[in-house]
Amino acid sequence: MKDIISNINKIFENRIRLGIMSVLMVNESYDFNSLKEALDVTDGNLASHLKTLEEKGIIKVKKKFIDRKPNTSYSATRRGKLEFSQHLTALENLIREQ
Repeated sequence: MKDIISNINKIFENRIRLGIMSVLMVNESYDFNSLKEALDVTDGNLASHLKTLEEKGIIKVKKKFIDRKPNTSYSATRRGKLEFSQHLTALENLIREQ
């Protein structure tokens, strides 16, 4: 029997990482506070998931100042977009095979 879940990417199993990538797939970039509000998560929880995605090369981080205040924004890397698209395709295939 074919393993129907083998192409599901473990990095996107968490709902917060899934949410982060969903936002970044349709937006060129998104800042930390906007992500936190959109996903309704705590600073620490969001930061840990962003760090994981950054370490895996799924997202990139850009730090800058806006009106003398620090601002951190995130965007999906080319690799991140590809891996997330493959993950979504695997989920769609899983649903179709059921």
